Amino acid sequence: MTIPTGIPAGAARPNRLNELVLLTQRALRREFRQVDGLLVGVALPIILMCAMVGVFGRAIDTGTTLTYVDYVTPAVMLLCAGYGAATTGVGITEDRRLGLTQRFKTLPIAGWGLPASQVVASVLRNVCATALAVVAALILGFSPDADVVDWLLVLAVVVGFVVTIAWWSVVWGLLVKSVQAAGAFSFVVLFLPYVSSAFVPVESLPGFLQGFAEHQPTTPLVELLRGLLLGLPVADGTAWTVVAWLVGGSVVAVPLAAVMFRRRGQE
Repeated sequence: MTIPTGIPAGAARPNRLNELVLLTQRALRREFRQVDGLLVGVALPIILMCAMVGVFGRAIDTGTTLTYVDYVTPAVMLLCAGYGAATTGVGITEDRRLGLTQRFKTLPIAGWGLPASQVVASVLRNVCATALAVVAALILGFSPDADVVDWLLVLAVVVGFVVTIAWWSVVWGLLVKSVQAAGAFSFVVLFLPYVSSAFVPVESLPGFLQGFAEHQPTTPLVELLRGLLLGLPVADGTAWTVVAWLVGGSVVAVPLAAVMFRRRGQE
């Protein structure tokens, strides 16, 4: 009698969740061993918050009654989370370069386990980085007006953002061949907040940039976080726009990464 799943008779079914946990632990251990990257992950949120508030805070007119620390905190949260998520593909590229991907393929583990573990590790790491940014903001005078539900929604938005960027970083990491090229994806993610309402109102940007700023994903993300954290009204459709960007981005990136991993992982 043939077993449809391909598992030999009498053999235990593989525990995919346990596989994911073990591979995620591996990804986290590798990151903790890279002291320079760990220090950057800890220092970046604090440095960015201090720089934005202390250096630029008094020079920028937000066009609102908000203090600059209140205005910029959601932006720094996304910037830190996005930068860390954008480096997710570096681990995949490094595994390919060292030949570890081919070794993993000889083991009875799910093909999606390795890239998914990198994404899960990225979520855990970057939620912590975002929390550090919030702590630094509170020390500098950030005054949120959010209840428990609002904070949970903020967490959901940040996690969704990290997941989407991380999967696209995996796609990029499978597309390029060097670790240096894989890390270059972070510059794209770092650039987008500066051409949005993250640090200055869209109206203050040059006219030819305003259209781009209004129709790229960072602007609705920042506006939604501001509304949730500060109790401000959010424009109609903003939440659905954020959902569309995040869900749509993940729906495209996840199967694309899976296909590329099966093809490029053997190189």
